[in-house]
Amino acid sequence: MEKMRVGIILGGMSSEKEVSLNSGRNVYDNLDRERYEGIPVFMDVEGALWILPWQLVSQNTTVDIEEHLCKEAKRISYEGLKDEIDFAFISLHGKYGDDGCIQGLLELLRIPYTGPGVLASALGMDKHIQQKILKASGIGVPESTIIQEGEWRETRDDTERKLINSFDFPFVTKPTREGSSTGVTIVKDPGFLDRAIAEALKWDTTVLVEEYLDGTEFSCIILEEDGEPLPLALTEIHPQSEFYTYDDKYMPGRCRKFTPPKNIPADVVEHIKEEAARAFKALGFRSYGRIDGFFLKDGRVLITDPNSSSGMAPSSFFFEQAACAGMLPSMVISRLIEISLKIHREKKGPL
Repeated sequence: MEKMRVGIILGGMSSEKEVSLNSGRNVYDNLDRERYEGIPVFMDVEGALWILPWQLVSQNTTVDIEEHLCKEAKRISYEGLKDEIDFAFISLHGKYGDDGCIQGLLELLRIPYTGPGVLASALGMDKHIQQKILKASGIGVPESTIIQEGEWRETRDDTERKLINSFDFPFVTKPTREGSSTGVTIVKDPGFLDRAIAEALKWDTTVLVEEYLDGTEFSCIILEEDGEPLPLALTEIHPQSEFYTYDDKYMPGRCRKFTPPKNIPADVVEHIKEEAARAFKALGFRSYGRIDGFFLKDGRVLITDPNSSSGMAPSSFFFEQAACAGMLPSMVISRLIEISLKIHREKKGPL
């Protein structure tokens, strides 16, 4: 029997392209070779697609890979992707990967893929809109507001006063559509505000301003099982920095993680899983996702960052929580492919 050709799409155009490379490489390395043929599909910084030979997959950075593309990789058109793969395992993160763009392309090409469709992927990327949906569904979220780039430039003094009157210090600023803590600042006093807004505006035209959350951060991987969200074991997060920074997430030794949680009470853990499953459904996520949030010192549980996909590096929450359920990396990757194929077989129109 011919093996299914699984295209692992990695790299990309976002600030998270190196994270994507690590995720995709680990998926490629752990793909069940008896069932699937892995096809590494690299998206370069301009959005072009390339089929990589195995020796390029192990390159250290996306820049290293791009230096070898013209001589060692095979350039393909978007429409040519359907001739190369039967299924897409999306390992892109951030803009053009998590936000519905690549999902729309795959829908047009009739290629089944991991994760939700265009709308839910876009919702999973937009922190402001997802908070509005979750709040309307009765799910706890941080108090927040948004600042548009034009508003900040034209009415800076009035906007500063509005923020200072609306939030206690410290509060948090971040781009509305970025991941991996890119552009996040804790604003400790009015003197921080101008730099904080400027940092967020490097990455988007809208800034999300949120209350500062004093508590324990958590992350919960959700797999879809027979159309229903199935939470895996919860991970409790203790970053070295004052918040969960990019370095804390991806540099070895910068963060302590406990799966299952060490300090969150068992009854609260079950409540968090229930809220994570509710958030998954409210946003229309499919296949799998990662729901992040905080257990506050006052006892509240708030969902802060629902993600329509998850990082899949060797030390990621995804594989830690799957291990607690008795699944090796190759097992959970195969299961995710099976879940996604079933979802696409049963859909009517785009996912």
